[in-house]
Amino acid sequence: MIALAKDCLLFQLSNGERVPFSVDMISVEFTAETASWLNPDTACHAAVAVFHYFKRELGRHSVTAEEFAAAMERALRGISPRPPSEVQRGIVEDDLRRLALEAGDGCELLFFPRLRDEMREHLRKSPRLLRYRGLRECVKQIARVRRWTPRCRELQEQIVNFVRECAGMDSRQSDLQLVVE
Repeated sequence: MIALAKDCLLFQLSNGERVPFSVDMISVEFTAETASWLNPDTACHAAVAVFHYFKRELGRHSVTAEEFAAAMERALRGISPRPPSEVQRGIVEDDLRRLALEAGDGCELLFFPRLRDEMREHLRKSPRLLRYRGLRECVKQIARVRRWTPRCRELQEQIVNFVRECAGMDSRQSDLQLVVE
């Protein structure tokens, strides 16, 4: 028996065949209606999050294509259940790159406390959706690199985990939706 790579999940197709996929092999297709209001980068980040959910949080080694598709649909509906014109109320957005630039030479030492303060301020408004944009640019700014590196990947995961932890500790809402893109 061949061992499954640690960064892969076995997808069981409807015909019973099992195919290994890494997160980089997953693509997202849009209908014309959805493409008009959903950012493709957001969908890609959602696919990575759903893959991570099955692989890391549930500890699964295989998943049916239907389970993955249903989880993707729930994730995308959670991000933006209706076109933006219908969901403006209750949304708070912020730019992670701006916070990284404000941290200046302090990099991570100043960035994370500043992010926590900003999150607390946003969560006081009791938003339905808290969205942080500019994650990739933020990571490269803090890491002081032009190209993506393995260190960037680690830092990206640290930031996403930090945001999740802060939201969990500081939010009194159980229905808060959190997006980091």
